[in-house]
Order: sequence, then structure tokens, then C-alpha cells
Amino acid sequence: MGNTTTFIKLSIAVSLILGCASAGEKYAINELAQVEKTRYVITESNDSTPHNLPKLTEDSTLPDYLEYAALNNPGLEAAFNRWKAALQQVPQARALDDPTFKYAYFIKEVETRAGPQRHKFELSQMFPWFGKLSAQGNIALEAANTEKERYEAEKLKLFFEVKDAYYEYYYLSRAIATTEEHKRLIIYLENVARTNYSTGITSYGDLIKAQVELGKLEDRLLTLLDLREPIVAKLNEALNRPFSYSLPYPKAMPEERSIGSTDQMVAWLRENNPELKSIDFSIAQEKAAISLARKNYFPNLTLGVEYIETDDALTPPADPDTGETPRVKDDGKDPVIAKFAINLPIWYNKYRAGEKEARLRHVAAQSERRDRENSLIADLKMELYNFRDAERKIDLYRNTLVPKAKQSFNVIQKAFTTGKTDFLDVVDAERTLLEFELSYERARANRAQRLAKLEELIGQEIPGDELSNSGTEMEELEQEEKAGR
Repeated sequence: MGNTTTFIKLSIAVSLILGCASAGEKYAINELAQVEKTRYVITESNDSTPHNLPKLTEDSTLPDYLEYAALNNPGLEAAFNRWKAALQQVPQARALDDPTFKYAYFIKEVETRAGPQRHKFELSQMFPWFGKLSAQGNIALEAANTEKERYEAEKLKLFFEVKDAYYEYYYLSRAIATTEEHKRLIIYLENVARTNYSTGITSYGDLIKAQVELGKLEDRLLTLLDLREPIVAKLNEALNRPFSYSLPYPKAMPEERSIGSTDQMVAWLRENNPELKSIDFSIAQEKAAISLARKNYFPNLTLGVEYIETDDALTPPADPDTGETPRVKDDGKDPVIAKFAINLPIWYNKYRAGEKEARLRHVAAQSERRDRENSLIADLKMELYNFRDAERKIDLYRNTLVPKAKQSFNVIQKAFTTGKTDFLDVVDAERTLLEFELSYERARANRAQRLAKLEELIGQEIPGDELSNSGTEMEELEQEEKAGR
């Protein structure tokens, strides 16, 4: 039994050595632990709403919405659990197969010189060729890293969806506020037209025109107000909240800031985009598969030990001369047999085909990487165009068109008050000013949405110096003008 015990101890020692986590696996486990500390994790027994979600109030900012989505979105939670599950494949892939235990009972005892054999026990362990388990572990680890990057891509996609809906909601609030201000302005002008008509300064037609324009603005305002529900539903979808839940209007847009050059943005995309990084890990996975396929040409080793339980031999008759019973050598001794076996990898066509398959998959993954990179760079350049186009429009409306339209409207408004111009001129000036102000707010929202898309593409927040928030300055100027009126 001593040899059997030695074999068992040796097998356990080898299993423990092979079961030790590699440096790459330890790093991957640490990354997972860091992410898990910062998020709420749904378990099989817990399907309720997390209790640590931030409250979304009128004072909530965009980071509060992003935190809420990261903690509560089921799609992101699914990606996170796929990453965790894939990481659990690594120790399975690099572990030895279970040892084999065999038992045999001799229905008819085998009589030997040392005694009859009753039972036979065998314990064996198969050991793959050197490097096979390591290659299998590397394949599983790269697959887990791929899932990790897919989780990061899912998070960036979710954050873009939240930002996109948030900025659209902000634009809606500004469009409603601007339209309401113009409605109040038309009401004021209608009162002026009514007064001028009573004194004979203006015609009855001007009063009708004012009422028609007021009706158009009221219809436009109702359209904007009706748009609130679907936009809130879109934002609630990303936050995993019931569609009917209300959300307050966002109060502010993020500060304007400069971005890098096109070359810098492309470099960031190539370096940080999680889709490209996931394909890089897939390439590494296929490369490890080539290494494993090469090792299939070599045999696996099986070591074992066999123990046979032997009873005492039959007592021979006594010697007639001496009267003594002769002793049988090795009487009742249990034999222990060391066993060694290998498989015979003789089907070379099979192994060549497996290696060729692995190489072709590796080449395909490299081609997929180049194709996806080209597609992402094209998307990036289009988003950069849209971002810079929005910047140009912001500058145009904020610094040129809106100020000039206000000056024109103020002049025509004063002339109408004194009866020196027709109301149609006032309506045209008011419509132009309204369209310019709405276009300015639209450009601001577009710029923020395109910035969010750029950050999704490059896989990081765009560093840059904050610029003066001229949008806020313009809003303050509007407040002063309202007070003056």
C-alpha cells in the first residue's frame, strides 16, 4: 500500500502545481474584483431593484444618470456576468482530467503460488503532453479577456445612450423655454396691436395677423410638450426604469472643451477602443490555439498503480521425513504493479487539419481586426465632421446671427409700436429670431451628442481644456433682456 499512497501524493502534488494561477490570470481576477467593488451585482436569488441607486432629482447631474445606468442596466449586468463566467473557464481548462479508479472482483479466484487473488484495485492519471494544459489555459484566459472588453464596449454604448437621450432632453427643455418666451412676446405684441387698432394707428388686419401667429406658436409649443414623454421613455429605457416614470428637465450642459487633432483621435481609437481590444484578445486566443494544435502530434502520458489483494496460499502437506510443513515463498503477499501508457498519435492528417484550421482562424481574426479598425476610423472621421460642424454653427448663431436678429427685431418692434411699420414685418423678424435661437440650442445639443459618440469610439473621456461656457453667458443675457422688457 505504500506505493499506492506515494502515487496518490504525487498526483495531488502535480495537480496543485498545474492548478496554480498564472500571472495573467491573477491580473484578470484582480481587474474583475476592482469592477465588482464599484457596481451592484445581481445574483440568482436577488432580482429586486438595487438599494444603492442614486436619487434622480432636479439637482441630479449627468454623472448621477450615468452611475444609475451602470448600476441598474440589465444589458450591462449580463455582459458583466458573461465576463465572470468566462474567467471561471480558465482553471477548468488548465486542470488535469479526473484520475481513474478501477476495481475488479475475481468471480472465480485465480490461484497463484503465493495464494488466491480475490480483488484488484487500479488508480491512474493521464498527463497531457508538456505545454498542453498551459495552452488550454491561455486560450480560456484570452477568451475571458475578450468578454471583459465586450463588457467595456457595452458600458461605453450604454453611457452614450444615456448621454444622447440626456442632451436631447436638455434641448427639448431649452426649445420649450424659448418658444414660451416668444409666445409671451407675441401676446405682448397682440396687446399693442389691439391698442393701436383702438386708436386707429394700425388696421384690423394687423390684429388678426397677431392672433394667427399666436395660434401657430401655441401649436408648436404643444408639439414640443408632447415630445417630452417619448424622450423621457428613451432615457428611462437606458436607466432600466418604468417608461411612465417622470424625470426632471436637465438644468445644464457640460462645459465646452477643446478636443485633440484627427491624428490624435485616431491614435486613441486604435489604442483604447474596446471592440478592437476584444479582437486583439481573440487573435491571441487563436495564436494559443495554434500552439495547442501543434502539441497534438505528441502523445499523452498515463501513469498508474495496480494493487491485487492476495489471500494466504494453501498449506502444503508436511514432509514425511521431517514432519515439517514447508513454507511458501511470498505467502499471501499482495503484488503492487506500476503502470505506464501512452496514446499513439498516428492520424497525422487529422492533426495537420487541426493545425491548419487554427492558423486560418488566426488569419481571419487579423483580417477582422483590420476591417473593424477601418470601419471605426471612418465612423470617427464622420463624427469629427459633425462635431466641428456643430461648433461652427454654435459660433455662427451665438456671435453673429442671433445678436443681429435681436437687433433687427428690436428696431422693427419699436417701429410697430409707433405705427411706422406693418405687423407682417414684426412677424418675419420674430420668426427669424425664434428659428435662430432654436438652431443655436440644436447645435449645442448636437455638439454634446457628437462628443459623447467620439468618447464611445475612442474608449475614453476626451481630455482637453475647458472653454468658457458661452451658452450660459447667452442665457444670462437673455434673462437680462427679459427683465428689461
